[in-house]
Amino acid sequence: MKTTVQVLLLVLFLGACKAGKNYTGVEVVVPAAFQASTDPTESAISDSVNTLDLAKAGDANLEWWSYFDDPLLDTLIRSALRYNRNVNIAAERLMQNRYALRLQNAELLPKIGVQASAERGNFLFNQIGQVNELFIAGAGLNWEIDFWGRLRNQSDAARYQLLASEHGLKSLQLSLIADVAATYFNWLQALEELEIAERNLALRDSMHRIIVARFDEGIIQQTDVDQSNILKNIAAGAVPQFQRKSVQLENALNFLIGRNPTRLPKGRSLPELVVDVDTDRFSPVELLENRPDILEAEYLLMAQHAQVGVAKASRLPTISLNATLGIITDNFREWDLSNPLWNIGGQLMGPLFFWGQLKRRVDIEQSREFQQLFAYENTVLNALREVEDVKVEIRTLHEEIIAAVERKKSALNAQYLSGERYTQGVTSYLEVLESQRQAFDAELALVQLRQALLSAHIQYYKVVGGGPLTENTTSPQD
Repeated sequence: MKTTVQVLLLVLFLGACKAGKNYTGVEVVVPAAFQASTDPTESAISDSVNTLDLAKAGDANLEWWSYFDDPLLDTLIRSALRYNRNVNIAAERLMQNRYALRLQNAELLPKIGVQASAERGNFLFNQIGQVNELFIAGAGLNWEIDFWGRLRNQSDAARYQLLASEHGLKSLQLSLIADVAATYFNWLQALEELEIAERNLALRDSMHRIIVARFDEGIIQQTDVDQSNILKNIAAGAVPQFQRKSVQLENALNFLIGRNPTRLPKGRSLPELVVDVDTDRFSPVELLENRPDILEAEYLLMAQHAQVGVAKASRLPTISLNATLGIITDNFREWDLSNPLWNIGGQLMGPLFFWGQLKRRVDIEQSREFQQLFAYENTVLNALREVEDVKVEIRTLHEEIIAAVERKKSALNAQYLSGERYTQGVTSYLEVLESQRQAFDAELALVQLRQALLSAHIQYYKVVGGGPLTENTTSPQD
C-alpha cells in the first residue's frame, strides 16, 4: 500500500510537466506617435518594439455617444445593443465558449461512474449448473493523469477562445454603435436636405409665379418663363429624392435596433450636435491595449499556441488510473457490505510507429500559429492605418466646413441680390438662375460636410476602441 501511494504521488508530481513553451507575448513594431499628430518638420519618428500586456488592456467606453446629448440617439443605441440580432448571436457564441471551457476543465478531473447488473440462469461464471441469481452494484473511477499537459493545453486553448469571443463581442458592439450613429447622422442629413429642397422649391415656385405674371404683362420673354420652370422642376425633383432617402435610412435604423420599420420622432438637428474629438488622446501603444479586435486577434493567437502544445503532447504516452468498488450477492434481499469487490490499476499507452502522422500534426498546428500571428500583425497595421486616416479626415473636414460656411453666406447673399437686381431690371434672369443653383448647392454641401464630420467622430471612437470625447464650442456655425 505504501508503494502504491508513493507511485501515485510521483505520477502527480510529474504531471506538472507540460509539452510546449509558455506564451510570452508578441513583439510588434509601432510608431512612437501617430503621424497626423506630429509637426511635419519632425520627419524622424522613432519606432519602438512593444509587447502587449493583456492584463493592462482596458475595456471600451460604450457610453461615449452620450457626449452628443441627443436622447433619441441614446435610445437607438441602447436598443440596438439589446435587440440587434447579430449582437445576440455573438453573445450566444460567448456563452457557448464559456460552456466549452467548463467542459474542457472537467477533463482534468477523475470521472466516476456507477453500474448495476442482475442475472438469472444456469450459466454463470462460465459454468453450467443449477439456476442461480446474481446481483452486482458498484462504482468505477477513471482518471487520465495529464503528464505532458495535453489536457491543460486544451483547457488553455478553450480559455483563450472564450476571452477572444468576449473581445469579439465588444468589437461587434463598437461596430454596431458606430453603424447606428452614422446611419442616424445620415438620416438627419437627409431630413436637412429635404427641408432645404422644400424651402428652395417654395422660393423657386414663388419666383416662377412672378415671372409668369411679368410675361403676361409683356415685360419679359418666353425664355425667362421656360428657364424659371426648369429650375422649379429641378427643385421639385429633389424633394421626392430626399424623401426616399430619409425613409430608407429610417428603415435601416429600425433594422439595426432589431424592430420592424416604423416612423421615428425628429431628434436634434445636425448643427446642434457639435462635439469634437481629442485625437491625441491615444498613443499607438495604448491603441494595442484598447482595441478589442486587436485583443481578440492576440487571444486567438494564444489559443493556437496552446493547440501546438496539445499536438506535441499527443506524441507522448498517456497515463491513466482506474479503480472499481462494488458488492455482489445472489440474493437481492441480502447485501453483504463487509466483503466488497474492488480493484485498482493503471494504464500506459503511447504511440510507437505512426509513420510521421503525429509529427505532421504538430507541423500543421505550428503553421496555423504562424497564420494567426500574421493575422494579428495585420490587425495592428490596419488599426494604425485607420487611426491615421480618421485623424486627417477630422482635421481637413474642419477646414472644409469653415470654407463651406463662408460659401453658404456668400451664396445666399448673392441669391438675394440677384433677385433684387432682376426685379429692378438691372440684370438678366440667367444670373438669378445661377445664383439660386449655387445657393442650393452651398446649403447641401454644408449639411453633407457636417454629417461627414460627425461620422468621422464616430469612426474615431471606433478605431481607437472607444473612449470619451471633449466638447468643443469653437466649431463653425452659420
